[in-house]
Amino acid sequence: MRIADVLRTKGSKVATIEPSATVTVLLRALAEHNIGAIVVVGPSGVEGIVSERDIVRRLVEGGAAVLDVPVSEIMTAEVFTCTPSDTVDSLTVVMTERRFRHVPVLSDGELVGIVSIGDVVKSRISQLETNQDQLQAYITG
Repeated sequence: MRIADVLRTKGSKVATIEPSATVTVLLRALAEHNIGAIVVVGPSGVEGIVSERDIVRRLVEGGAAVLDVPVSEIMTAEVFTCTPSDTVDSLTVVMTERRFRHVPVLSDGELVGIVSIGDVVKSRISQLETNQDQLQAYITG
């Protein structure tokens, strides 16, 4: 199964934020969209990603003053991305090894979706259920 298949099922809508927005604005966006990470997009495209973990760690380090800093100061700038043609299996390995929970999907440098670890697990479960159904049909068939 490919990442394109996951996006077909879940959709390609991605919440984004500008690097100059404050962390307070970022928190509102996370709550409004009920998501755990948001992609930071500037004039040159994807510039970073910020997760709830990033925010919590920065709050511990800097206190409430972090709420007024720009997203660019707390984002992860080195973003691991994938493409629609990548396999779910390969992304599962990378997400597990590198402990990523969210991976933006790029096609020709353009943001076309985001895949979470939940999306990957759901896809794998669906694939295993299909395999089980096929085996049962073969055995009883």
